[in-house]
Amino acid sequence: MAQSDRSMRSALGRVRHHGAAREGTGHFIAMRFTSIALAILSLWFVIAAALSLREGTYLSVIDFLAQPVNAVGVILLTVISLYHMALGMQDVILDYIQKPSSKILLMLLNVLVPLALGAGAVFAVLHLNFGV
Repeated sequence: MAQSDRSMRSALGRVRHHGAAREGTGHFIAMRFTSIALAILSLWFVIAAALSLREGTYLSVIDFLAQPVNAVGVILLTVISLYHMALGMQDVILDYIQKPSSKILLMLLNVLVPLALGAGAVFAVLHLNFGV
């Protein structure tokens, strides 16, 4: 008898959580979590912006972002959307790019570009609030 024949686990139990890279479950859950968070934050942003930015001027946008609750919401929306974008682009790169050197370069850019964009966006919102 082989070791697997004596196991009490079912065939499904032996292969569960073992995707092609043995880490697909965490990636799947992260995509779903960020999708739900983006749906909630986007709805909040549309409603808050529609109610606060009736004039549509530059000063009204600054007043909107100067409020702490709105600043935190915009920062969360930006950071979570950039993370969600990076997760999605990682899937595209891993699935469709065949050349290893291109894949490595694109994966590196997939980390660095959202990081730079997020840092700039967070800095801009914090600069508006604290005048750093």
